[in-house]
Amino acid sequence: MTTTTFFIPAVNVMGAGCLKDAIQSIQAYGFRHALIVTDKVLDEIGVAGRIRDLLAERDIQATIFAGAKPNPTIANVEAGLAVLQEKKCDFVISLGGGSPHDCAKGIALVATNGGKIADYEGVDRSKKPQLPLVAINTTAGTASEMTRFCIITDEARHVKMAIVDRNVTPILSVNDPDLMIAKPKGLTAATGMDALTHAIEAYVSTAATPITDACALKAVSLISQYLRSAVENGKNLEAREQMAYAEFLAGMAFNNASLGYVHAMAHQLGGVYDLPHGVCNALLLPHVEAFNVQTSAARLSDVAAAMGVNTNGLTAEAGAKACLVAIRKLAADIGIPASLSELGVKREDIPLLARNALKDACGLTNPRQATQAEIESIFEGAM
Repeated sequence: MTTTTFFIPAVNVMGAGCLKDAIQSIQAYGFRHALIVTDKVLDEIGVAGRIRDLLAERDIQATIFAGAKPNPTIANVEAGLAVLQEKKCDFVISLGGGSPHDCAKGIALVATNGGKIADYEGVDRSKKPQLPLVAINTTAGTASEMTRFCIITDEARHVKMAIVDRNVTPILSVNDPDLMIAKPKGLTAATGMDALTHAIEAYVSTAATPITDACALKAVSLISQYLRSAVENGKNLEAREQMAYAEFLAGMAFNNASLGYVHAMAHQLGGVYDLPHGVCNALLLPHVEAFNVQTSAARLSDVAAAMGVNTNGLTAEAGAKACLVAIRKLAADIGIPASLSELGVKREDIPLLARNALKDACGLTNPRQATQAEIESIFEGAM
C-alpha cells in the first residue's frame, strides 16, 4: 500500500452563467488590481474587456496582457511579468484555454519566486506559492484551469518544458459554458480529444487510484456522448456544459494520476513544429494505446465500454482493440487529420522527437516502458 495525494483548486465554479458568481468570489478575496492574461483573439472580440468591466463594477482594476501565444514561450512569460510588475498587480486572471492558463501560471510563479521560468522545469521546484491566480476557462480540453501542470516552450531548445508544481494550482477555477459557445469546430474538436487523452492516459496510469478511475471513466463517457454534438453545433449549450464537466473530470484524473507517452510525444511536436496540442494527442492516442495493450488490455476494454462499445463476451484483448477502433472513429467523425504527415511532420526528425520524448516521459506513469526505437516506431505508425 502507498499513500496518495489529491490536488485540486480550493474553489471551482461551474455551470451556465456562473461568471458573475465568480466575479463576486474574486471581490471577496480583497484583490485590488488584476493582470488579465489572455490571447489576441479573446482580446480582439471583447471577452477580455468584458472581464475587465465586470471587475470594475466591483471596484477592482485590471490590466490586459494579450501576449499569450499558442504553445506559450519563455518570452511570453517574461513580457507578461514585466507588465505585472509595472502595474503593481496583486493577482492574476488567466482567460482562455491552455495557452493563457499556462502563460499566467508561469508569470504568477516567477512573480513570487524570482529567477526565470526555466528554473522551475521539473517537479515541485518552487519554494513559495505563486501570486494568486484565478483561471477563467473558455475551452473544454486542457483542464489547465485546475491543474498543477504548466507547459512552457523554450524557444532556444525547441522543447516544451513541463513544470509540475503544486504552487501553480489556481485558487479559483471558472467553467462557464456561455464563454465556450463561440469556439470554432476545429478548436472544439482538438480540445475535446485532448480531454479524452487526459482521461485515458490517467486510467491506464501506474499511479491510478479508485478516485482517479471514477473521474477518468465518467469523463470518457461524457466526451463520447457530447463531443460530436459540441463540434457539429457550437451553440448547443447542453453539449458545451457537459463537455466542460468532462474536461474538468479528466483534469481531476490526470492531475493526480499523471500522463504517459501520448503527451510526452505530443510535447515534442509542439516544441519543434508549433502544432496544436490537442490534434497531436488525437493522432498519437490510438498508436500509443496499441503499444500499451500488452500491459493494459483490461483497462482499455473498460475505456471501450465507457465509450459505448458493447464489450459483453469480449476478451480483454478484443475489448482493447475495440477501444482503439472507437478512438479512431470519434477522431474521424469530428474532422481530426488522419496522419502526422498531413501536419508537416518530417520522418527525418523522428529520432530527435523520440529521444526528447523519452526525456520528457521521465516521471510520467505510462503503464509500459519503451525504448527509443519503440517510440520511433510509434511515431512512424502515426505518419
